[in-house]
Amino acid sequence: MLNKIITLIKEKENIFLTGGAGVGKTTLTRATIESLENDGKKVAKLASTAMAATLIEGQTLHSFFDFGLSSNEEELSQNNKLDLKKKVKKLIASMDLIIIDEISMVSRNLLDLVRFRLLQAEFNGSLMVVGDFLQLPPVIKNAPLSFAFESTSWEKFNFKNITLSKIYRTDDLEFIDVLNKVRFAQVEDKEHLYLHNLIKEVGDDKSKYTFLFGKNSSADLHNIQMLEQLETKEYRFKTLVTLHEKNIYDKEVERFQKDSKIPDELVIKLDAPVIFTRNSWNYYNGQKGTIIKVDKDQIYVLSDDKKVIKLEKVKLSKNIWKERTKDKKKVLLEEPRITLEQFPLTLAYAITIHKSQGMSMHDLVIDTHEIFAPSQFYVALSRSITPKRLALVQPKVNWKHLAFVNPKALEFTKKSLSN
Repeated sequence: MLNKIITLIKEKENIFLTGGAGVGKTTLTRATIESLENDGKKVAKLASTAMAATLIEGQTLHSFFDFGLSSNEEELSQNNKLDLKKKVKKLIASMDLIIIDEISMVSRNLLDLVRFRLLQAEFNGSLMVVGDFLQLPPVIKNAPLSFAFESTSWEKFNFKNITLSKIYRTDDLEFIDVLNKVRFAQVEDKEHLYLHNLIKEVGDDKSKYTFLFGKNSSADLHNIQMLEQLETKEYRFKTLVTLHEKNIYDKEVERFQKDSKIPDELVIKLDAPVIFTRNSWNYYNGQKGTIIKVDKDQIYVLSDDKKVIKLEKVKLSKNIWKERTKDKKKVLLEEPRITLEQFPLTLAYAITIHKSQGMSMHDLVIDTHEIFAPSQFYVALSRSITPKRLALVQPKVNWKHLAFVNPKALEFTKKSLSN
């Protein structure tokens, strides 16, 4: 599949890489980036939120395209962002490939803004959008929900569809079938019974499980209450913030930190269960472990596969492309604007469904009472590696009403699959 993508990019085609949860979209995206960059090509790695951008070590759409706080052309004009700066034009035009990850979270107006900028810059490379419209939808304030595929730009881009179907997160065939039915909101008697059998008592010791909540407040409260029950020594690690330029306001730092879901301070205790929030050679995003030792600059975690991992703080940067002189030639280089340093951990007692994005997890409890958005139940359910280590809280509504999707997203996805 990688060879097919590289060929399409060489032919200057635009690509829509899609498929359900756990099919390897991020893995294939990373492989595409690595292949092109090893070949000396320039790749812009973008997403609508900082959190989504971190998964491909990229930056936000608003930052790269210099949208500011604008969400449509009228706001661009109001914010004096309508005209494209020469350096931004040069940056966009220099890219061989622009990737937009988690395209389901990009609104109609935002994709139209992207095309507007690409036309301004006379962009001649390829655009690759990645994601599943039957997962997390755009977050739009004070306006009706709209998707990227509803924009006039979607048709203009003439995307070549690449759909991945083999699920790698789990090998349980019955569970895979149920996940697919939930994804398309096709919950009938068979799926109803299967899901009902996943309602399990977790017992008094809730520390072994990660509870998935729909709301931040619920996840935070559960983490605080569970951590208080541990009588071991507490450790606090402030997030180190480095500003690489002078013209950076506190609000920009706060927004980057909030969007990246990195706390001002990481609070842990010995014996506390934790989740890794990044991928590395010896751990993966969503893997669990237990704090067994803490030094000044390292945390030692016993992972769930019984390996001791010596962990140091990792850097997460909001990057910006700058023109530099290298070997007497002017070149564009990606440089950090803001850098956050923190251990890639979060307490494993609870996490929000939104924050679990991209994770593969064991020992989950899904609190069904806080499922309020389309496809949210599917996103939560599809985090699980095996149904044997998954428990559902008895819902207050029928499973069919819990597994609902946005009708526009459903119609578009079905149409894409039939093409």
